[in-house]
Amino acid sequence: MDLESSKCWDTSKDSWKTILLLAYQSLGVVYGDLSISPLYVYTSTFAEDIEHSETNEEIFGALSFVFWTLTLVPLFKYVFVVLRADDNGEGGTFALYSLICRHAKVSLLPNRQHADEALSTYKMEEAPEKDTSKVKMVLEKYKGLHTALLIVVLLGTCMVIGDGLLTPAISVFSAVSGLEVSMSKKHHQYAVIPITCFILVCLFALQHYGTHRVGFLFAPIVLAWLLCISTLGLYNIFKWNPHVYKALSPYYMFKFLKKTRISGWMSLGGILLCITGSEAMFADLGHFSYMAIQIAFTFLVYPALILAYMGQAAYLSHHHDSELQISFYVSVPESVRWPVLILAILASVVGSQAIISGTFSIINQSQSLGCFPRVKVVHTSDKIHGQVYIPEINWLLMILCIAVTIGFRDTKHMGNASGLAVMTVMLVTTCLTSLVIVVCWHKPPIIALCFLLFFGFIELLYFSASLTKFCEGAWLPILLALFLMIIMYLWHYATIRKYEYDLHNKVSLDWLLALGPSLGIARVPGIGLVFTDLTTGIPANFSRFVTNLPAYHRILVFVCVKSVPVPHVPAAERYLVGRVGPPAHRSYRCIVRYGYRDVHQDIDSFESELVARLADFIQYDWYRSRRSSMSIDDDASNSNESSSYRLTVIGTTGFTIQPGYESGGESMQQASVSVGFPSVQSVTDVIEMEPVVTERRVRFAIDDEPESDARSEAGVQMQEELEDLYAAQEAGIAFILGHSHVRAKQGSSVLKKLALNYGYNFLRRNCRGPDVALKVPPVSLLEVGMVYIV
Repeated sequence: MDLESSKCWDTSKDSWKTILLLAYQSLGVVYGDLSISPLYVYTSTFAEDIEHSETNEEIFGALSFVFWTLTLVPLFKYVFVVLRADDNGEGGTFALYSLICRHAKVSLLPNRQHADEALSTYKMEEAPEKDTSKVKMVLEKYKGLHTALLIVVLLGTCMVIGDGLLTPAISVFSAVSGLEVSMSKKHHQYAVIPITCFILVCLFALQHYGTHRVGFLFAPIVLAWLLCISTLGLYNIFKWNPHVYKALSPYYMFKFLKKTRISGWMSLGGILLCITGSEAMFADLGHFSYMAIQIAFTFLVYPALILAYMGQAAYLSHHHDSELQISFYVSVPESVRWPVLILAILASVVGSQAIISGTFSIINQSQSLGCFPRVKVVHTSDKIHGQVYIPEINWLLMILCIAVTIGFRDTKHMGNASGLAVMTVMLVTTCLTSLVIVVCWHKPPIIALCFLLFFGFIELLYFSASLTKFCEGAWLPILLALFLMIIMYLWHYATIRKYEYDLHNKVSLDWLLALGPSLGIARVPGIGLVFTDLTTGIPANFSRFVTNLPAYHRILVFVCVKSVPVPHVPAAERYLVGRVGPPAHRSYRCIVRYGYRDVHQDIDSFESELVARLADFIQYDWYRSRRSSMSIDDDASNSNESSSYRLTVIGTTGFTIQPGYESGGESMQQASVSVGFPSVQSVTDVIEMEPVVTERRVRFAIDDEPESDARSEAGVQMQEELEDLYAAQEAGIAFILGHSHVRAKQGSSVLKKLALNYGYNFLRRNCRGPDVALKVPPVSLLEVGMVYIV
């Protein structure tokens, strides 16, 4: 799948071909879950609360509710509003949160830098000249609102994970339940559960191959299923009740509620299942394009679903047998029942696959933001960015999914649980989108308020109906979300506290430069990679290392792997490299930046990539120093003084700077110097520490003279530094990581002591270490024990 082609918006012939191809491909990934909802919506609606009577008011009222719910929520809310709130083409809960964090200072992530704003993907909507949004000011003023916003995002995330657990169970179970119309009740009772569990085990066992391996089958299956249910719908409409279209009038909703009253309101918990999977349109936006998803839903998925629901209602309007169980399969002609059953099972597997992949993706995003314990993330596709597989989560989901199937054993309880999870995610999306409208789009607050009240009222109506089923299955997503939120918030809280401890206990640069033979400190061959969360200063774990082992490596690199509030960081802008001290000290700082949808194991050898970027930086830095010495507008001493504190973006693609490079403050203007390093890309220079308050203004002139003695000397020094780097690489690379143990400080509350001393440390001991994420060879790992008193 060519993701870049999804950004084409011209109306040329090739562009429309691409969009239509993406629309076709989106069927298997985006609409698998939504398209199988006709299997269980009416079954869940008429499970217990209301009965289908001779007047048909109940079935026509349910059809009216389904029609308007599908029209207002997926069509109007998602297709026309929410899909436009993308973050560089990416969608989902974290995309909305990322947009808000970029436009308002509400992020709790501590290691933000001005350099991050120079990223090409760090796009912001241009604010009007007089942007004095009171909503933005209030959000930024109160830190409690920052925490509340994060909790709302975590709640939506937890419910998406809960949906990833419940959707495979209810989808496969509902599809397999079609056996009841072809088997006796005695045999059916013992067949459905084992077959469902077997299919679920096979589904989860195949996850490690990745969606792309069998993805070519997904779109045809969903397309065939949509054509099947729409054809069956048309058949039932013309055969049983051609006038069923009248039930689309909103009047039938009022008649439905007037007759059924409290029971009808409670039955809305089953009707809301018709929009299960709508969130996938936004969450999977990054794999397709806005127009492709819009076309697929508006012209194929939406009409097919409406026809399917109308056909079922038309059939039931002429079949009032009290012994007849309301299900999808009773409206299927007996001659085609077995092919439809097989197709339904295949479609349910596709729908389950989509939500499972989405669960892996959102857990990866949570981990990137420091909100989830470290787990092993495997990138399953070289062609499709963002397709990941998490082994621990996969097997845990399989066990819980089978437990739900065996424990509930019916569509009613599964539907109640799934409905609550779906509506919670939609409510969170509505709230965050309202903030995006004001903070990011700079629209009047009244527009955001109208959006919030209109769609919030609809979703709260369904949410309240789901809550009434708490004892009948809806307790499961609440319990699961509570458990996950405690884990995620605890991990995030401890991560921030550890960073603050490191920040307050970091060592000065003078201390590092003073280390030498006079203090009994030796420099040993090799490269030492000291990992830290700090973007400035010397971490405390390194001072602990040198104190206990008075030696460190000839080449010293302080590495910070950090997450940036953008979906993707281009490879050419990933590495931010600078010196720590003078060139003779051979110490560097490297900040490796990832977006929240990037996979950290996207390179085979982290250390080889890092050494290559260091070599590029050394060449660029010596070139910059040589040009600075020839500056005609700047004092050379200031240039040399500040060059030790600068970080430079070092990428993987070539660049050229035209003659006459001029820079003032943080701005950058290109004029006329040519650089021939094939693997360096400089976006801007970033001051790590700010030793100079005044603005520096540098102009480089073209040097057409032969090589001078100073230039030759600089070249020799650069060559020596590169030789030292490669010799150290040959001698070996050591990864120096902190092995942290967190304890609450004396005087802390009992709750804080329990959370940190036992909860966080239990999670830390039983989840993956940072060495797994960095692919550190065990023989090269050096762990430095650190006790954090927070």
